[in-house]
Amino acid sequence: MKTNSKTVRRKSPHMVRTRRAGLIGLGLMGAAFAQRLRAAGWEVLGFDLSPACRRRARSLGVQLARDAAEVFAGCDRVVLSLPTLRETETVLAEAKRALRPGHLLLDTTTGEPAQTVAIHRRLAARGVRYLDTTISGNSGQVAAGDDVLTMVGGDADAFAAARGLLRALTPRVRHVGPSGSGARMKLVTNLVLGLNRAALAEGLCFAERLGFTRRAALEVLLASKAYSTIMDTKGEKMVTEDFTPQARLSQHLKDVRLMLKAARAARFRLPFTRVHRQLLEAAERAGLGALDNSALIKVLAGSTKKR
Repeated sequence: MKTNSKTVRRKSPHMVRTRRAGLIGLGLMGAAFAQRLRAAGWEVLGFDLSPACRRRARSLGVQLARDAAEVFAGCDRVVLSLPTLRETETVLAEAKRALRPGHLLLDTTTGEPAQTVAIHRRLAARGVRYLDTTISGNSGQVAAGDDVLTMVGGDADAFAAARGLLRALTPRVRHVGPSGSGARMKLVTNLVLGLNRAALAEGLCFAERLGFTRRAALEVLLASKAYSTIMDTKGEKMVTEDFTPQARLSQHLKDVRLMLKAARAARFRLPFTRVHRQLLEAAERAGLGALDNSALIKVLAGSTKKR
């Protein structure tokens, strides 16, 4: 008599790790990424130097590594969520021995495009795939699973390999070109977004000067052709002056400086962005850098009162 028997295959270590991702940088955006990954069923191995960030990440279900090298050693796919490319370079240098051919890195840092390309080339020579993976949205929107867009620059095959991980981070993903393209497009989107935010802040302060409350002005703006989605995310914060950070003002100032540097290299003037930089620098001098970028309204309100 014949019997049907099934051979049970033991999963290889690679198969076990197909739903595991590394996450280096557990700040505002890193914590949001952790939430999305955990919600999508991914195991997350994370690292951050900040004890507070580590505690928050642990509460989100993140396994904590001793250092960045341990993250690279334990994960084939790693998301970098760091303030600047300087930190990215430091992490890559310190964990150099743990990097191996086949690693796939998603760098969400808003950085200088030329430096991004240089990192890509250096890693590609070692068989490491690197994507500049920029996010058009703030940490609150990402954590909530809002309709945020990720813009990716890099090789098409690396993008295809990263698609599942990218979809876990944000609902919409677009490959915008070769290495450096994600970084360049992020400067474009941040320019428009930042100027929208500054225009809203100035408009609300102008309304106050004309005798309206910020609340009344915002309600009219929301119902008018002047409406933009920035009013949904920053309008209430400007009205109530709740500047709990979703994205810090100092980070946007860093981005604006990158925009102006890229514009100089392209021999193009950005007159509105130059004024925006001056306002952001005034805000940082006033001690507002660690607050949400909507705190720019405090500088505009102050300048209004002095006139």
